[in-house]
Amino acid sequence: MMLVDTSGWMCFLNQAEPVHAEAYRLLSEQRLRLTHSYVLAELVALAQTRRFRRDLVLGLSHDLLDNPRVEVVFVDESLHRRALDLLVQRPDKSYSLCDAVSFVLMRDRSVTDALTTDLHFEQEGFTRLLEA
Repeated sequence: MMLVDTSGWMCFLNQAEPVHAEAYRLLSEQRLRLTHSYVLAELVALAQTRRFRRDLVLGLSHDLLDNPRVEVVFVDESLHRRALDLLVQRPDKSYSLCDAVSFVLMRDRSVTDALTTDLHFEQEGFTRLLEA
């Protein structure tokens, strides 16, 4: 299993991304993928900022919810609080709340690999599968 971060989904979706082919290959090879509701929220915002087609991003978000090979974890209060606690423990890092949720979730599920270009995952001890 691997966690798919916002940048991983964007690289998969956007053929103009330099690592699109690698993201597509890695997602195709992996049987089970883990992501969470904050990633999906961040993906919609990122796509809008980059002027990417909104209909494609919203379509992907809907499809992920029904895909049996993708587990979408909806962030509850407990997970949110634990992620906030992690941010407090890492004052020297510029992690986002979305990143912190990913880190907590990955530790909970013993997941080490992340489909992401985000260096924060490496800083937190995980394997980043995409080179930006």
